[in-house]
Amino acid sequence: MENEPDHENVEQSLCAKTSEEELNKSFNLEASLSKFSYIDMDKELEFKNDLIDDKEFDIPQVDTPPTLESILNETDDEDESFILEDPTLLNIDTIDSHSYDTSSVASSDSGDRTNLKRKKKLPDSFSLHGSVMRHSLLKGISAQIVSAAAVSSLIAVGTSHGLALIFDQNQALRLCLGSTSVGGQYGAISALSINNDCSRLLCGFAKGQITMWDLASGKLLRSITDAHPPGTAILHIKFTDDPTLAICNDSGGSVFELTFKRVMGVRTCESRCLFSGSKGEVCCIEPLHSKPELKDHPITQFSLLAMASLTKILVIGLKPSLKVWMTFPYGRMDPSSVPLLAWHFVAVQNYVNPMLAFCRGDVVHFLLVKRDESGAIHVTKQKHLHLYYDLINFTWINSRTVVLLDSVEKLHVIDRQTQEELETVEISEVQLVYNSSHFKSLATGGNVSQALALVGEKACYQSISSYGGQIFYLGTKSVYVMMLRSWRERVDHLLKQDCLTEALALAWSFHEGKAKAVVGLSGDASKRKAIVADRMVEILFHYADRALKKCPDQGKIQVMEQHFQDMVPVIVDYCLLLQRKDLLFSQMYDKLSENSVAKGVFLECLEPYILSDKLVGITPQVMKDLIVHFQDKKLMENVEALIVHMDITSLDIQQVVLMCWENRLYDAMIYVYNRGMNEFISPMEKLFRVIAPPLNAGKTLTDEQVVMGNKLLVYISCCLAGRAYPLGDIPEDLVPLVKNQVFEFLIRLHSAEASPEEEIYPYIRTLLHFDTREFLNVLALTFEDFKNDKQAVEYQQRIVDILLKVMVENSDFTPSQVGCLFTFLARQLAKPDNTLFVNRTLFDQVLEFLCSPDDDSRHSERQQVLLELLQAGGIVQFEESRLIRMAEKAEFYQICEFMYEREHQYDKIIDCYLRDPLREEEVFNYIHNILSIPGHSAEEKQSVWQKAMDHIEELVSLKPCKAAELVATHFSGHIETVIKKLQNQVLLFKFLRSLLDPREGIHVNQELLQISPCITEQFIELLCQFNPTQVIETLQVLECYRLEETIQITQKYQLHEVTAYLLEKKGDIHGAFLIMLERLQSKLQEVTHQGENTKEDPSLKDVEDTMVETIALCQRNSHNLNQQQREALWFPLLEAMMAPQKLSSSAIPHLHSEALKSLTMQVLNSMAAFIALPSILQRILQDPVYGKGKLGEIQGLILGMLDTFNYEQTLLETTTSLLNQDLHWSLCNLRASVTRGLNPKQDYCSICLQQYKRRQEMADEIIVFSCGHLYHSFCLQNKECTVEFEGQTRWTCYKCSSSNKVGKLSENSSEIKKGRITPSQVKMSPSYHQSKGDPTAKKGTSEPVLDPQQIQAFDQLCRLYRGSSRLALLTELSQNRSSESYRPFSGSQSAPAFNSIFQNENFQLQLIPPPVTED
Repeated sequence: MENEPDHENVEQSLCAKTSEEELNKSFNLEASLSKFSYIDMDKELEFKNDLIDDKEFDIPQVDTPPTLESILNETDDEDESFILEDPTLLNIDTIDSHSYDTSSVASSDSGDRTNLKRKKKLPDSFSLHGSVMRHSLLKGISAQIVSAAAVSSLIAVGTSHGLALIFDQNQALRLCLGSTSVGGQYGAISALSINNDCSRLLCGFAKGQITMWDLASGKLLRSITDAHPPGTAILHIKFTDDPTLAICNDSGGSVFELTFKRVMGVRTCESRCLFSGSKGEVCCIEPLHSKPELKDHPITQFSLLAMASLTKILVIGLKPSLKVWMTFPYGRMDPSSVPLLAWHFVAVQNYVNPMLAFCRGDVVHFLLVKRDESGAIHVTKQKHLHLYYDLINFTWINSRTVVLLDSVEKLHVIDRQTQEELETVEISEVQLVYNSSHFKSLATGGNVSQALALVGEKACYQSISSYGGQIFYLGTKSVYVMMLRSWRERVDHLLKQDCLTEALALAWSFHEGKAKAVVGLSGDASKRKAIVADRMVEILFHYADRALKKCPDQGKIQVMEQHFQDMVPVIVDYCLLLQRKDLLFSQMYDKLSENSVAKGVFLECLEPYILSDKLVGITPQVMKDLIVHFQDKKLMENVEALIVHMDITSLDIQQVVLMCWENRLYDAMIYVYNRGMNEFISPMEKLFRVIAPPLNAGKTLTDEQVVMGNKLLVYISCCLAGRAYPLGDIPEDLVPLVKNQVFEFLIRLHSAEASPEEEIYPYIRTLLHFDTREFLNVLALTFEDFKNDKQAVEYQQRIVDILLKVMVENSDFTPSQVGCLFTFLARQLAKPDNTLFVNRTLFDQVLEFLCSPDDDSRHSERQQVLLELLQAGGIVQFEESRLIRMAEKAEFYQICEFMYEREHQYDKIIDCYLRDPLREEEVFNYIHNILSIPGHSAEEKQSVWQKAMDHIEELVSLKPCKAAELVATHFSGHIETVIKKLQNQVLLFKFLRSLLDPREGIHVNQELLQISPCITEQFIELLCQFNPTQVIETLQVLECYRLEETIQITQKYQLHEVTAYLLEKKGDIHGAFLIMLERLQSKLQEVTHQGENTKEDPSLKDVEDTMVETIALCQRNSHNLNQQQREALWFPLLEAMMAPQKLSSSAIPHLHSEALKSLTMQVLNSMAAFIALPSILQRILQDPVYGKGKLGEIQGLILGMLDTFNYEQTLLETTTSLLNQDLHWSLCNLRASVTRGLNPKQDYCSICLQQYKRRQEMADEIIVFSCGHLYHSFCLQNKECTVEFEGQTRWTCYKCSSSNKVGKLSENSSEIKKGRITPSQVKMSPSYHQSKGDPTAKKGTSEPVLDPQQIQAFDQLCRLYRGSSRLALLTELSQNRSSESYRPFSGSQSAPAFNSIFQNENFQLQLIPPPVTED
């Protein structure tokens, strides 16, 4: 923002505003949590039920709408009283009574709470919007000491000595109203207001008086001293649109309506209290003022007034009768923040209506006020504005732009609709005057609330006033005015600061209508654009001059290039945006051409625009310079891309063509020929000359020649399709001509300048050699587009004849190339509107050529070519039986399949698959598809089924698992037949394994198969032969076999382990054991003999493995055997392990005796779980090895057993001790709870409210609950507070259960801590209470269950736990087992489902009892 102190004149329009345009310096401080004041209601005022739009505010419907008085008198929601955060703010003794003359508080504001909100920063908006506000000092007025100001077409300034100074628009002092003596009596002027026609001035004083002056004559018209309670300062005084009506607001928080009358020449003033500050203070008022042009607006008849209290906003109508139209609470906010109000008329949806902005803190709310057809006022909430700072002032500068002042004296200019911050200005130099002393009412002794005084610390209501788009700020020494700069000023301001790029960007935003806060642009859109465009052109010239002037003269060339790369693109961009190519290519280009680097950068800038076709019509000179520049920089690819996007008719065509050819820019060369000379054949001839010689010589083409060939094909294709190359379209009138030229060219017999050796039709021959398939595709596409005129038909036939002549008569084309040609021909001949003729014998020649048996090379390629030919419709050209014979002879099985499928001979196709080594595995899917997919006849399916059955052996040898899956799916009823066909035993084994073993991975439903056991047994026998190690694993997964027969098979092949497994499965445990024992003994014998006969150390692994298997057998079955049967298993095993040790002599120990002893120990350890210890010891001690009086051998075993016994004994004792302690502690607490007395809160029944003693003669029982309530049982019965459970009456407390309504669960900790255990727990764990202490109290029944009082005590005991007690766990466990016993935790039958404590999320085990809680 720029200061312009020489700005002497304030431009102002005629007076049309009053309090909205006032600048009243007073010191308003307010923040109270108490609510609003009440209204002194005149008798004639009637408050009707006036509604605002409830939907807009989410207000629920109510039966009786509140009155204004009830709203203002409502008590505060918060219970806490207001606490002042900073006591120094209210130290009245240290504050000077003229503290408003002190400088701005911004300097000492570092500790302000509002600064805490400055967490996020908005991006810098200067570069985007420039400087939006102009900042000027009013020197003429600033020479005065001032305290309040009001602005209209006059400027009124109030002083601290009670004088009112009136200045005109030229800042000349016109009047000085009042005197210092009056000032001494009334105090400082604290508020000012000028009426609509600038004829009257109202002054409010610090000590409460009000004066009215005639601004024409300077006379005092009224001096009002009794309008409001004495001893309160005037905070605000405002004229309304009605010159006889004003509103004032005093430091007591009250609001008064002043009505001025003149009766018989006597001027009077009637005061009416609208709101009293006794229940809450109003600290800001704002009447709605309408401009002269809006004086007939329907809303003006209501004379609306907005008021801000410390807790809410109110909008009331003063006319025709007093009425509240809206209330709106603030919500949570900082008590020191200042309430702000501001009205403005805005256009929304083509209607102009007033909008009220209100704010307290950092959120601004906008409310749109409308009058509907019925005459009611509706308030609509608009999008609110969230800020990162606290506000102390809000001012509308126009309907789109608002100016905010934050608590550290920074101005923020905001666009209301987009909420974008346009500019931030620091105004601490203004030294803004604050109205603190008036808000504290220091002149009358400081008799205001703390809340109001706290708000007043930041109040500056009377120091800021707006009028006619200008805002006036009153400082301690001066007056400043702020206004929006015009669009030209904003651009010029950026230019002065040398920000040319930003100035252009801002000007462009004005041009496009996207700028914010625009002033000074009028007229229709085209006129506005023209004005801005002219200014932008001027800036662009200045910018170009500056770019050349600021160019670095010396240093590296890169620095200069970087300088122009930053500057020149801006000029190009804006010239093109403004559509001023004339300017760009004449003056700008001439200017920049003075510097070669600048010229180069300029030309490079044009490239992206040319490539995107946004720039056409470049001048020949620039075009020439452009090509030369890129050529010099060796950027030939860029040159080519540019040429094909330019109109090159104005260039030297020959020179450009030469350059393109030399630099291999073929696209550009073709483009120049086509566009520059309408010449389409010459480029083809040039390209043919390059690629024809190597192709004719049979050489491989280089990469570049391949690229040229591809371009040639694409070019021919484009020409024949009527498209321009490389982009665009050929002019429509040229299309037929170009097509004819290209065809004539292709079918030429010889090329120009041909050598005598050249073969005929060189061009077609060359293209066929280069890429047969693609060239024929080009022809096919062309034939598609042809109309059936006579010339087109002739061309097609001619081309086809030449193709046949070139390819069929030459042997240097591959089968693939020949096949491509005939496939192409077959497709053309198969068309319904075909006019081509091809000799059928040629097709026979091709068939011979492709099926020639003497040539084995390219077999699959030849087959594929023939298949494509047939699929393309060529089959009609052949005799089918001959075709099949030749295909079979040539082993073209795919061709055979194609032919058989046409004739539905599906069984023969199976032979084709089986013979074809590349596709033989696909036969399974083929058979499956034929047999399962509908659409084939029964005869066809049967023939395929039979063929598959005949070839089953081949299928199994090919892939056994696939064959098994096929058999299981389609041949399940003929499995035995399949097995008979499989003579080879290995094949049969593989097939059966795939079929029966589910681990092989085939998806077969074994139940549906219904395979007979003999087949499974046949498979097991084959498995025993070919893979004996897998037999047990396979038997575990097989299902359908007979045990006896299988055992015979395994015995036949001497597979002892398998036999043992089967015997165990059969239930013959002893038989299985004997087999395993026999194996173990034989292995032990081997070890013993080997140890005696050889010096080598034979491995004991076999012995150990067999022993482990035998132990596992015994362990698996011991659980189901009696003691005798167990001993029959384990003792023979032990004997077997000890036998080798007996045989070895005691003098010379056996080589493996130690190992055998450790194995024996392993057997003993395993036995101990099943055989009694004395029996084992007895057997060991009887053994000669261990029984020779030496205990050392078995010492380890016996000690181990003793250790186990000690451990188990200790564990048992510890567990018993813990349970006993828990039980003792729980029973102690239970006993204490049961024997504790109950203390009633009162001596009367809580239902009938009569003393319980008086009704004793009725022999009525007294019931006392633990919550302290006392009842007569008769009263409780009447209230239905009894529950019958298992024949016993249980009582619930009436008061507690009714206050908890539907019996809320009282399991929360707060109730437990406060001891409010009430019977409302009936839903989950009810507390039942029995009367106590009365001789007639009920006795418990003789059933062995807890009585209700004990249940209550037990319930309380359970609550002492943080988790659930062990007693509760045990009780619940016992309940689960005996359903008849009473559940202490369950409710009545009608209660919700019982919740187990094990399901409680707080459930946890505790190994020690919790500490006893003391009451």
